[in-house]
Formats: sequence, structure tokens, C-alpha cells
Amino acid sequence: MNEPPSGMAALMNRRLAVMLPLGFASGLPLALTAGTLQAWLTVEGVDLKTIGIFTLVGLPYTLKFLWAPFMDRIVPPWLGRRRGWMLLTQLCVAVGLVLMAMTSPRTHPERLAAYALLVAFLSASLDIVFDAYRTDTLQPHERGLGAAVWVNGYRIALLVAGAGALWLADSVGWPTAYLTMAAVMLAGVAVILASPEPTRLADPPKSLGEAVGAPLREFFSRPQALGFLAVIVLYKLGDAFASSLQTAFLIGGLGFSATEVGAVKGLGIFATLFGALLGGVMMTRASLVPSLLLFGLLQAVSNLGFAVLAAAGKNTAILTAAVVIENVTGGMGTAAFVALVMSLCDPRYTATQFALLSSLEALGRVFAGRPSAGLVDMMGWAQFFVVTLVVALPGLLAVWWLRHHIEQEQKGRTQTLSHAV
Repeated sequence: MNEPPSGMAALMNRRLAVMLPLGFASGLPLALTAGTLQAWLTVEGVDLKTIGIFTLVGLPYTLKFLWAPFMDRIVPPWLGRRRGWMLLTQLCVAVGLVLMAMTSPRTHPERLAAYALLVAFLSASLDIVFDAYRTDTLQPHERGLGAAVWVNGYRIALLVAGAGALWLADSVGWPTAYLTMAAVMLAGVAVILASPEPTRLADPPKSLGEAVGAPLREFFSRPQALGFLAVIVLYKLGDAFASSLQTAFLIGGLGFSATEVGAVKGLGIFATLFGALLGGVMMTRASLVPSLLLFGLLQAVSNLGFAVLAAAGKNTAILTAAVVIENVTGGMGTAAFVALVMSLCDPRYTATQFALLSSLEALGRVFAGRPSAGLVDMMGWAQFFVVTLVVALPGLLAVWWLRHHIEQEQKGRTQTLSHAV
């Protein structure tokens, strides 16, 4: 049996090549319905209460699992179940951005809110099918690297739709800036047309009822289903605790200025890109479980950099080192985690199962803030960051406990792959 290619050889195929632009298309609409949109509203003099209401347009991103079964069940009459939905939703996102560009937030804020909500819904739908396509297309040994390339594309898009759109708006105005972003989304359709067919082929559910219930029944029919859910929830929980109050720690706790924090966080974005790519390349040589354990341990230990910073006080050199190390290891952990989620999805229900599992992982990020604040009040910042290392250990123990079952899941999914690449 031929060994899977490793290192740079794994980069040389069309499946991996499309991950960067598809990740870019996935990330671009997010800022345009969040931070960038808030900037537009503020510049136009919209009152703060109305701007607060606009934050609700991000709700579809947290509820996308509700309509993911529909996208598993229905097969468009063009390009197949995954690429067909990708084409349709990306075209609709571009149209939605055009509608936003043509609407004045000063005279028609309610109409702009409706269009922004529509774009957010379409963008969340695009994420659903993108996640399914990535899972169904990448070979097991490519998943870590593919996830890393995807994350890099996604984060580059956040920069373009954030800082890039703000700069463009200052130069040519907000409507033109949004029309330009719509044109970028429209141009990305060419990547979908050039994308290869998924390598994991399965018949779609026969009914909407099956599309809703069967993914849950299939997942919980596995003997270690609850253990897998524990890994999903716990693996990045320490990371979520450490990052939940990080900005408050740096500005309020140590006295760094907002400009200093912004600059180092910008550096952190590039460190995350590097870490994700480094982790992905390493995963072309190492299997999933060792990668999960090593990267998870590194991202947990990296939290101690902030404990050192808390003990040392305001120190720019230590701050920079702590942020860079945390983001590099966090990027590595993300590459391994996304590969894990992909390995747990049944090809028949990829869209639904991926949406459910990723939503479950997000619970840690959502709910970590309140207990983190309580821990800081109880013990102080330095001890808090040490505790975040302890919080990360159950996730690593769960991976170790289930290591054989995780390997069996990956092998079982490998056997369902079509080799017509």
C-alpha cells in the first residue's frame, strides 16, 4: 500500500490549492456585517442604540445548525450537492452586499439591517456547505494542512474586509467599498467552478426528516459518542478561558494603551497564520492523535507566558513574546481540532454534523468570560493564567483516553473515500 505524501509533496494537488480562496470567501462577509458595518453606521451618525441592535445580525452564525439538514438533503440541479450550494450561496452573498451598498444607513437603517441579516444568513449557509465540502474533499492525511490553509484564507479575508474596507471607504466612500467587496465575492465563483468534486461520495438523505434525525442517530450510535463530544467541548477550553479577558488584562490590569494592544494583536494574527500552516505541514507527517496531544499541550503551556507577564508587570518584550507564542500554538491546535471534527463526520450528513460539532465547541468561547472573571477576582491574574493550563488538561486526557477510538474513526472514514481523485 502506498504511503500518503508528506511535507511539500502534499501541497501539490488541486484539493489543497482551492482551500485558500474558498477560506477567503468564507471569511469575507463576516466583518462586513459586524465591525466594518458598525464603523459605517458610526461615521453616518447612527445612534448607539440602533448600532447595538445591528449586532443581532450575527445571530445566524450561531444558529446555522438549524438549517444545515436542509443543505444535506437538497441537491441543486448543477455541480452536485456541495459545489451546487457553494455556487448558489456565494452568488447570493454578492447580491446581498450590492443591496447593502445601495442602502443609506442614515435614511433607511431598517432596510440596511434587513439586508445585513440576509447577508449574514447567506454567509452562515455558505460556511455550512464550505465545511461539508472541505470535509468531503480532503484525504485524511491532508486534513490538518487543508484546515490550516483554510484558516489562513479566512483570516486574510477578515483583514481585507476589516482594515482594507475601512481604508477603501475613506478613499472612495462606503457604497463603493461594499460594491468592491461584492465584486471580490463574485470573482470567487470562478474558484468554485474550478474546484474538484468531493472524494467522499454518499447518497443524500431521502427525506428532510431523515436529514434532521439521522445525523444525530448515526452519531450517538457510536459507542464512544459522549466521549467524542467531551473532546470537542474540552479540547480548546483552556485557550477559551485564557483569551476571554485578555484585552481587559492588558489594558486594565497592566496599563498598556489601546494602540499598543492593537499593534501586538495585529502581530498575533500573522503568528496564528504561521502556526496554523506549521501545524498543518507537521500533520502531513504525523497522525491525528499525536498531533492533537502535542499541539494541545503546546497551546496550554503557552498560557503561562501571560502568567509571566502578570508577574513582571508592564513589559512590551514579554507581551510580544507571550502573544506570538500563544497565537502560533493556538493556530497549530486549531489545525488539529478542525481535522478531528472532519474525521468524526459521516459523509451522508457532513453539513449537519459539522455544524453541530462546531457549534458545540463554540460554547466554551461564549461562556468562559463569566467564570474567568470570578477566578481573576478570587486569585489574581498570574494565578488565573496558571489555572487555564489546568483547565486545558481534561481535554488532553480525553484525547489520550479515546486515542484508539479516534484512530478507528479516522480509519473507518478513510474506507468510505472514493479513490477517483
